[in-house]
Amino acid sequence: MRKKSTAVTANTSNKVNGGNTMKGFYGNVKKKLIPTVFGSVMAVSLMSTQCFAAATGTSAVTQPLDNLKTLVIAVIGAVGVIILAKNVMEFAQAYQQQDSSTMNSALKGIVAGVMMAGISTVLTFLGF
Repeated sequence: MRKKSTAVTANTSNKVNGGNTMKGFYGNVKKKLIPTVFGSVMAVSLMSTQCFAAATGTSAVTQPLDNLKTLVIAVIGAVGVIILAKNVMEFAQAYQQQDSSTMNSALKGIVAGVMMAGISTVLTFLGF
């Protein structure tokens, strides 16, 4: 009987991904990723568009918003006056009947009505 000789070798090359080393893998990523990123940045920077706007100011844009703000504030003030009048009458009835819980809720309603009715003055004072 004859003996076959076999040699055992240790793999020290740390090969991954079908024979490519990790250094080679990252080198390929770097070669492909950096030009792609810089190309994308260059494309975005070159695709900017100039806007030619009239030099008349911004009143054409802000005027409808100011009108809407004025309308909303006026509606809130009108609702506040209605709530104020309703709660004043409710407070008078509760005072006549000596109903303390209804007087308490009517006073809260009166305060809320005054706040809503005076919202335009407060906003004007704050600069809106």
